Amino acid sequence: MKRILFSILLATTPLIASAENQLTPEQIRTEVERIKIPALDMFKEYLALPNDGHMPDDIGHLTAWVDDAFKMRGFTVSHLAEPENPLIYAKRMVPGAKRTVLVYLQADGQPVDPSAWFQDNPYGAVLRSSDSNIWDNGKWQDIPWDNLKGNINPDWRIYARSASDSKGPNTQFLMALDVLENLGITTDFNLKVVIDTEEELSSPHLPQAVLDNRDELASDMLLIFDGPPHRSGGPTLAFGARGIATLTLKTFGAKVAQHSGHFGNYAPNPAFHLARIVASMKSADGRVTIPGFYDGVDISADVHEILDAVPNNETEMREQMGFSTPDNVADSLEASIQYPSLNIRGMSSAWVGDQVRTIIPPVATAEIDMRLVKESDPQYLVGLIKDHIKDQGYTIIDHEPTDTERMTDNRYVQLNYDISYPAFRTEFDSLAGKFAKSALNHLNGEDPILLRTMGGSIPIPPSWIL
Repeated sequence: MKRILFSILLATTPLIASAENQLTPEQIRTEVERIKIPALDMFKEYLALPNDGHMPDDIGHLTAWVDDAFKMRGFTVSHLAEPENPLIYAKRMVPGAKRTVLVYLQADGQPVDPSAWFQDNPYGAVLRSSDSNIWDNGKWQDIPWDNLKGNINPDWRIYARSASDSKGPNTQFLMALDVLENLGITTDFNLKVVIDTEEELSSPHLPQAVLDNRDELASDMLLIFDGPPHRSGGPTLAFGARGIATLTLKTFGAKVAQHSGHFGNYAPNPAFHLARIVASMKSADGRVTIPGFYDGVDISADVHEILDAVPNNETEMREQMGFSTPDNVADSLEASIQYPSLNIRGMSSAWVGDQVRTIIPPVATAEIDMRLVKESDPQYLVGLIKDHIKDQGYTIIDHEPTDTERMTDNRYVQLNYDISYPAFRTEFDSLAGKFAKSALNHLNGEDPILLRTMGGSIPIPPSWIL
């Protein structure tokens, strides 16, 4: 927590570089240590608020807390969209300011399965310590929250829903503002903050809200406080993110399940059809075999130098994750995520385990996601997949086949897709890049880890390009 606070703080402090008395790293660390306990107490209070976007009443309480937190720090707060889950907008304008910075934060979190949490309440934060390396699935022991009042062991962990994604960055951002205020630093820039309460729902109201408020949101740069730090724990700046598109494939047999003894060798099994289709999309070594899927991606020598500078110990990483040979898309992890990916995220047909039975299933389903890169057009990739499936001898439809269709062809594939976010990438030498790098360098005395792109996706629909 302490190291993260430093990093987030210095992602804010470069904005005051033109101030007469720029803060020194020692001043920052001293003030962070002084407010550590109230910061952690506020974090615990924030974590206690349920934030599943599917629960509008809970989001209402969360929104009220966030509204008040920004109002207390001198922001004017409004809501850009008023669906069940509001899009919070906070701004603090400075007379005579020559620059405006827009910040994106996420306040909602993934749904909670209480049975998967080893604590009474997933939103009730607990502090834990492990008896071994955190990657070795060691035993985690609850320790008193008051331990945080002393020296903090960086290997301790706070367990609660959204502790890292993304109430942690929210709290750190607020405390960074408090540090600047407590140290008497007056910023000379306008600060606008969008707080998304629907990110885990793919931000359905965000694009239109941005379009409707284009002039209001106009800024010199956008900083996104989201995404994981590097595995080493070092301060990290990511200059891009992969986009995401999802597809659902369904193949069909008889309208209802049939007995495998009575109709085996006669009634078609959709699971075999689906298995042939998805297996044909990738080679045994993990490369997508669909012609044109990787078109447009060219990793130059200069880009390779950037990627190779990321301090990954891939041998150790694979050992901890439990596999020996990576997919043969590129020669390193960083190079691999510069390409679009094709992933089966789930498959289903009939029953398994204790529920298994001797039937021929009526339907088989594959859920697929594609991680997109800046060089790839998601509509083009979806088109390639459709053409590939057709080339395997199947007819693509967007609905369950009708009785009439079933009697004319039994090689249907229902394909439905959604393009959530495109990819984006900012150059290292951009204004925002120089801004953030100088801040982290100022605090730590060395450059942060620079990621050309990160593997995850961020809510950047086309309407963000203002």
